[in-house]
Amino acid sequence: MDRPEHIYLCIDLKSFYASVECVERGLDPLATDLVVADPERTEKTICLAITPSMKAKGIHNRCRVFEIPRNIKYIMAPPRMSLYIQYAANIYAVYLKYLSKDDIYVYSIDEAFLDVTDYLGLYNLRASRLAERIIGDIYDSYGITATCGIGTNLYLAKIALDISAKNASPNANGARIGMLTEPLFQKTLWSHTPLSDFWRIGPGIEAHLNRLGLHCMADIAHADEDMLYREFGVDAELLIDHAWGRETVTMADIKAYKPVGSSMSTAQVLGCGADYPTGLLVVKEMADSITLDLGAKGLAASGISLYLGYEADAGASGSLPLDPPSSSAKVLMAGFEQLYDRIALKASVLRRVNICVFKLVDEALEAYDLFADPEQIEKQRRLNQTLRNIKDKYGKNAILKAMSLEQGARQIERNSQIGGHKA
Repeated sequence: MDRPEHIYLCIDLKSFYASVECVERGLDPLATDLVVADPERTEKTICLAITPSMKAKGIHNRCRVFEIPRNIKYIMAPPRMSLYIQYAANIYAVYLKYLSKDDIYVYSIDEAFLDVTDYLGLYNLRASRLAERIIGDIYDSYGITATCGIGTNLYLAKIALDISAKNASPNANGARIGMLTEPLFQKTLWSHTPLSDFWRIGPGIEAHLNRLGLHCMADIAHADEDMLYREFGVDAELLIDHAWGRETVTMADIKAYKPVGSSMSTAQVLGCGADYPTGLLVVKEMADSITLDLGAKGLAASGISLYLGYEADAGASGSLPLDPPSSSAKVLMAGFEQLYDRIALKASVLRRVNICVFKLVDEALEAYDLFADPEQIEKQRRLNQTLRNIKDKYGKNAILKAMSLEQGARQIERNSQIGGHKA
């Protein structure tokens, strides 16, 4: 039985971080040369966002500072992540003026899907007019220009945003709106290149498809399906559906989704690099922090993994099962130290660390081995709860372990950041 047709909007806040910085300075985001990057870091630091006028000069998004031509004069705005989060929350409130939260899916801080199927009759508006009203409200309220894709399924809404809207005429506020149905997708985008412009097709998949003689969506749609399944496995089903402009997942499916497994991870880039002992200190700090996060959620880990990235693109990784599952700081710290000792490149400069705890279970299911002292474990849990309470009330740096005061420690700095950038 076919699902009833839906109408979705996919709204993107144009050059969001850079636009916020322009608005805060009373500048036009579409006409100001501005980049969001931390001037305290080296010229190799990545620009988190650049304004459209910078892009018009041939500068690519997410470039590094040193890649910007010296003859271009621009404003460098240090990241203010808490400010961007507040703007995003305010714009989400704009969406709520028009739709129920059940019909909104926030895809990222600057992008959201809206299921407007049941609202077009309510407002007596076409989808394009409702989109104009919502993005006009965002602009009037916060000075942020938004672009919108409209589609008869979630995939087409995303592609209408990423590709079709770029070729649409801007309105008075610079906003662009694209629209796609399955027939329109096949008519206008089947021959579009490169394939990497399409959502979920990265450079690696594109190169693989090109080697098979497939250079556009029409090629994929008419390719031998058995061959696609041999080459791409189960992912071939999605490739084939998307080549025809089909998508079976609905907003209700997303809202009802519950993952089979779960994990928690944290990562950081070490701007100055770290030698072997300093890297171990950083890993221990991160392990201690993720232990507190586990306790806050009442979870225990059945396994841990560690990735270490070095200069010259060298990397090392490893994992370790935990049997029985544990949320003990002592157990997790020892596990990460063991992994670090096993995989670390002692003579190389460490640049990136990623730790993960996976196969999470309810802490109530945590078991003890013969050598564990249940009383000591319970005492540690109460101590961790006290530490969390203090940090929640007075800030993350209100109480610290001695290792975070050692030379090379990063926890104090990280506690004042959001997503690795200045709050």
